[in-house]
Amino acid sequence: MERKGPDFATPIRRVLIALMVIMLITLFLFWRIDSPRAEQMRTAIIDRVVPSFDWALVPVTRFSQMVAGFQSYARIYEQNQELRRELQKMQAWKEAAVQLEQQNSKLLAQNNVRIDPALTSVTGVVMVDSGSAFRQSILLNVGSRDGIIEGWATMDGLGLVGRIAGVGQRTSRVVLLTDPSSRIPVTIQPSGDRALLTGDNSPLPVLDFIEAPDNVRPGDRVVTSGDGGVFPPGLLVGQVAQTADGRLRLRLAADYGRLEFLRVLRTHPAEMVVDAAAIIVPGDQGVIGPQLPASPVEAATASDPLSTGTGND
Repeated sequence: MERKGPDFATPIRRVLIALMVIMLITLFLFWRIDSPRAEQMRTAIIDRVVPSFDWALVPVTRFSQMVAGFQSYARIYEQNQELRRELQKMQAWKEAAVQLEQQNSKLLAQNNVRIDPALTSVTGVVMVDSGSAFRQSILLNVGSRDGIIEGWATMDGLGLVGRIAGVGQRTSRVVLLTDPSSRIPVTIQPSGDRALLTGDNSPLPVLDFIEAPDNVRPGDRVVTSGDGGVFPPGLLVGQVAQTADGRLRLRLAADYGRLEFLRVLRTHPAEMVVDAAAIIVPGDQGVIGPQLPASPVEAATASDPLSTGTGND
């Protein structure tokens, strides 16, 4: 078994620790002595030792600068996050402002539409669009409690959209002009020809039964005729368009892609004539038109009224 040599490190370590403790105690006592001579000695020591320790203070200074830089970076990061949150809020407010501006422009467009002053209206908001291959209709948030009656016409800010086809307490259904069940009489201007607008589930309804197709040109203005009492006369519907197959269709004036507000026109039905005798007074008004020449016998009778009935005596 190998034997270990003498241990000199432990005694030396103990001696150094003892000397360090004695030196620190001596320095403490010297620093606590209240004497002018000791004060001069302390000042001389500080003037000699402290300036030479500038190199030792450089790491401390750099470390304090790094700590201050990290603190500044943390404050900048928090400010950046706060600005991001405010920017997100501003984006939301901007989107809301754009939507309100669009709604305002649509409502202003509705108010600028010139219609018969006798036709008052109720404005409703489009709730549901139930367009499908078999039905073209939408729902409004106005119903019987708002005085809505089935059959009334609806318009957006540009032109005719459809008619009320079902009324609930708080909602109503509007059948669009593009619905296959839609049939409305229209007038083509400036020719004045009458036609029937028929929906076929396409964006361009068909113009059928035109009185004089040769008088109709693409771009002609189309309005409601008022025939049959379905719609009031003079409501703008759209413009005539001709497809590639030569068929005349209608380019609707209403913006079907952005139906948000609709104006329901209060239409008063025309008075029904029940008793014709109340209007046309009966009576024998005689023969209407030029008189026929009288025969010789009638002329002789008219000249001698006493001869009437004498031939029988």
